[in-house]
Amino acid sequence: MNYPKLKVAVIGAGASGLCAARHLLTRPHVFAPPVVYELSNCVGGTWVYTDKVGRDDYGLPIHSSMYRDLRTNLPKEVMSFPDFPFDSQLPSFVHHSDVRSYLEQYADHFEIQPHIKFCTHVELLNPVSGTTVDDQSSWEITSLNLNNLCRNTERFDSVIVCNGHYSEPFIPHIPEIENFKGQKMHSHEYRFAESFTRKNVVLLGAGPSGTDIALQLCSVAKQVVLIHNHSLITSSMPSNFLQVKGVNRFSEKGVICNDGIEYPADVFMFCTGYKYSFQFLEKNVLEVKDQRVTPLYKHIVHTTFPTLFFIGLCTTVCPFPLFHSQVLFALASLDGTYKLPPKVEMDAITEHEYQFCLQNGIPHRHFHKLDSRQWGYIAELAQLSKTDSVSPVIRDLYEANKKFRNQDLCNYKRFNYKIVSHDTWITVNPKPL
Repeated sequence: MNYPKLKVAVIGAGASGLCAARHLLTRPHVFAPPVVYELSNCVGGTWVYTDKVGRDDYGLPIHSSMYRDLRTNLPKEVMSFPDFPFDSQLPSFVHHSDVRSYLEQYADHFEIQPHIKFCTHVELLNPVSGTTVDDQSSWEITSLNLNNLCRNTERFDSVIVCNGHYSEPFIPHIPEIENFKGQKMHSHEYRFAESFTRKNVVLLGAGPSGTDIALQLCSVAKQVVLIHNHSLITSSMPSNFLQVKGVNRFSEKGVICNDGIEYPADVFMFCTGYKYSFQFLEKNVLEVKDQRVTPLYKHIVHTTFPTLFFIGLCTTVCPFPLFHSQVLFALASLDGTYKLPPKVEMDAITEHEYQFCLQNGIPHRHFHKLDSRQWGYIAELAQLSKTDSVSPVIRDLYEANKKFRNQDLCNYKRFNYKIVSHDTWITVNPKPL
């Protein structure tokens, strides 16, 4: 008996959206060719750099948070999709333009481009209930072509949301911010260091971008103060770099920290991360509360509408291998390889995982922050979807790089690595300073 092929839409042509489209295309006996909606005129998502900040040519908020001199903080050997390595001639810590080129090559190699609707804004994603209790919801997507302003509505059996989560800044409240006379900005708007020459710059947040931007600014700024609540950075740092625990309030000329000292600031930069945003979804479809998205099973499957998937919500991970595992799990649940549990059971499993995190000191807002938890998670997805997990060498090199980064934040990107087997990597000659 021939069943009709499933029509699947993908929202976003960044790394996770390209991965979803690539694997949909490998199963033409089950899935119709995907329709990929992409807001910009090219693939790459957050890896597409622009000097612009604010709004784009169509009046929409600039999506990418990429800055000019960014190099990856993970070696390319652990970053790549398992079935598509980076060019071996590249250094381990590649420039963002190399990652964009890699994603373009991926899209070309797997012939994804013809299935992408570029310059297309998804305005509404709406569930359409089935006619019987057993029917899965289908989906209507209303989109706007930004070039000709034509609006279109299409129906799909399933939707995979791959819209990224590094575009809508999260800015915490700090008392007396209205008193501050200097420049306030978020790292989303940072592009290059030169405009901060000889200035006092205070940054809040010591995540990957906060520490990386602070180091870039040290080369030109008068003083760089990094405020955070993490463990203190113990590696050798530039002489004009200070780190302070906890901000208390703003003053006219700077910020007063928990140590009672006022730190002068010409510029105050929030490096405080981003909010999950799904403006095309009806408010009652999904809840985002203090950086936790619900109701999702395995951080992926909407438990009320199990034909709706979210790829790439997890943070502090090897992104491309994780996307690969999540996509294969989503498709396994669509093609019947893996039968999803009933909603009540999925929600109970998720609640158990959430409570386990809380009991082990992981706060609510970090439920999707996996770090070393990603390895067990990826292995579980692989087991459920009957696919291969990532090689042990990926985990080992990721964890080793994390240790090297903590030991020497200024120099860890000088090193290059080579994977020699599924469980062995070696260090090759570091780049000269």
